[in-house]
Amino acid sequence: MPRAPSQPRLLGWGFFDLRPALKYSLMRQIFSFLAVILLTFTLTAAAASDDLGPVATLNFVILKADNGKPVRNAPVVMHFVNEKGKQEKGGLELKTDLDGKASYDGVPYGKLRVQVLARGFQTYGADYDVKQPTMDITIRLNRPSGQYSIYDDHSGDKPPDTNPDKNNDNSQKPK
Repeated sequence: MPRAPSQPRLLGWGFFDLRPALKYSLMRQIFSFLAVILLTFTLTAAAASDDLGPVATLNFVILKADNGKPVRNAPVVMHFVNEKGKQEKGGLELKTDLDGKASYDGVPYGKLRVQVLARGFQTYGADYDVKQPTMDITIRLNRPSGQYSIYDDHSGDKPPDTNPDKNNDNSQKPK
């Protein structure tokens, strides 16, 4: 008895056997995924190899100005400053330990803006030029001073000095 021509096998795929097409699609997805992973590792390695130039270690000590005791858990915020004197986006925040100390290793040389914002103290801010391998920075925080109110009686107080050129002998005087 002659055999009938071969019929496509029906294995849940309908009339067409889609397994080779799915196999090709799956292989393409796997190769695409591996290519993305390889590219990510390559870019990460390239970014890590960027030389920032010389870097420094900054050691901060935050103290109370009135008695010299350390200020614990004081946030120390560092922002890099560009050539125009503008603060860069982002930044880094450190917290002081029980001894009022905080340190950070790997700060690139250049201008750095440091702010200390501790509860119960005046906000401190200053720009530093990082140009040494190790910098020790001691910051003394003051308590807030009293506020001047126009509603209080100031009849016995000395009026505030409003002359901005009090130390300048070049003030204009009528002759």
